[in-house]
Amino acid sequence: MNASEVGGIMGTPEWMMEATTPFSSVLVANRGEIAVRVLRAVRESGLRGVAVYNDLDSNSMHLNFADEKIRLPGEDLASTYLSMDAILDAARASGADAIHPGYGFLSERSEFADRVIESGLVWIGPSADAIRTMGDKIRAREAMVDASVPVIPGKSIEVSGDEDPLPQLAVAAAEVGYPLLLKASAGGGGKGMRMVEEPKRLRTEYDAASREATAAFGDGTVYVERLLRRARHIEIQVFADRHGNVIHLNERDCSLQRRHQKVIEEAPSPAVNPRLRSLMGEAAVQAARAVDYVGAGTVEFLLSDKDVFYFLEMNTRLQVEHPVTELITGLDLVHMQLSVAAGLPLPIKQAEVGISGHAMEARLYAEDPSTGFLPSIGPIARFDTPNGPGIRVDTGIRTGDEVTTAFDPMLAKVIVHAPDRASAIRRLDQALSQIILHGVRSNIGFCREMLVSDSFSGPGVTTDHLDDMDPPSRPEEPIRGILSVIASAAERLGLQRAAVTSAPSIVDQHTGHSGDPFRTLSRNFP
Repeated sequence: MNASEVGGIMGTPEWMMEATTPFSSVLVANRGEIAVRVLRAVRESGLRGVAVYNDLDSNSMHLNFADEKIRLPGEDLASTYLSMDAILDAARASGADAIHPGYGFLSERSEFADRVIESGLVWIGPSADAIRTMGDKIRAREAMVDASVPVIPGKSIEVSGDEDPLPQLAVAAAEVGYPLLLKASAGGGGKGMRMVEEPKRLRTEYDAASREATAAFGDGTVYVERLLRRARHIEIQVFADRHGNVIHLNERDCSLQRRHQKVIEEAPSPAVNPRLRSLMGEAAVQAARAVDYVGAGTVEFLLSDKDVFYFLEMNTRLQVEHPVTELITGLDLVHMQLSVAAGLPLPIKQAEVGISGHAMEARLYAEDPSTGFLPSIGPIARFDTPNGPGIRVDTGIRTGDEVTTAFDPMLAKVIVHAPDRASAIRRLDQALSQIILHGVRSNIGFCREMLVSDSFSGPGVTTDHLDDMDPPSRPEEPIRGILSVIASAAERLGLQRAAVTSAPSIVDQHTGHSGDPFRTLSRNFP
């Protein structure tokens, strides 16, 4: 569906003529690159897009893609992007009749889904019940066991009041076995998670996990799960409509992680053959059916070195890494979300889902790998992104914006598509090398090092691959950073046209080409 399909009475898009829950205006309750992504799709679908922003975001890039912009008064997240009242007030003020939550913020808050629907608006997401069940890791495990979906051996504990948790912990740990993980029931993204190698660390790590879970999610409940070493993180994209159709869109491999945060994602996985893909896809569909799922969701599994897979969790929203699935299937997942929310059946059947080529995504963060990946904040003096065949960049920032501690430090996602995995690795490495970023440090060099490493470019890596690595040290970066800032200033003053003969030559360690920012500022770095 696209803007050319707009037709019918009162500007209703033609594709929505048979919708059971039609809508014409979508408020995107988010910011940054995902807000840009969704607002673009809303426009392409012939719908009206509404953006929200707080007082720190009044010049944010995503506002340029909206038909109307609504201010959320305040600077803190709690009173703006995380405030259900503020978002619903914005929807009423703008006349929006549907809300898309994006990812993060309120996207997996079941209470928010309930309130959107109770307000008479269309919720572009799964039911509140599905969010509640899958958002509680203990309930989700129980639901998967009932649905015959394999789960990692684990055990929940119930600690009341001032009860000492150690006796229950000891029994559960003995049953599960060491090494083990203590995981927050309401958690995700590595928060409220602690590894325990031996019994004497049980209490200390439990206290730390429970405290972190309480701070992050308001719920300190923790359960015990076996730690699988040398496993891969394989997730299956699922989609379901209100007509009983549930399909999977193949897998993504997200095994290259740092502190449980994904770094590089790819599809398909180099570790998954057609038979395993079919088995994991069927299990993911079973998981979605078990909670009467509707819309886009991701069922995450851990895959052992013996090709045995276990349910990990389900993300009841659009994933950050959804573009790699779009590129290998040719489907637009946000368009499909809008269509399903309108009550229409899925536009494709399982047998029609294919795999074309190989896609890979790198997350570009404003952080310094040489200091343990501490955030790097400040104004973006220049940000030029790569382009060319098979290259896509999803971003919510541009030159002149500022990276602050108020928001997530992700700057962009660089995604490539190529005929095969080896070609995709080369294309992504070259795309990353073309980025010009002045003003903040980033993980570009780190991502490139990972891409061309023997372990990644060979059979791929497991989730603990980075655990044994020392933080990279890049002594040339301070020199390059200083020269880059000077080069940006020189270009603004027109001094880049002067001949430069004495600037030190900086060589790209991957290509061997000169990377002198004075000489290459007006073109892409090699």
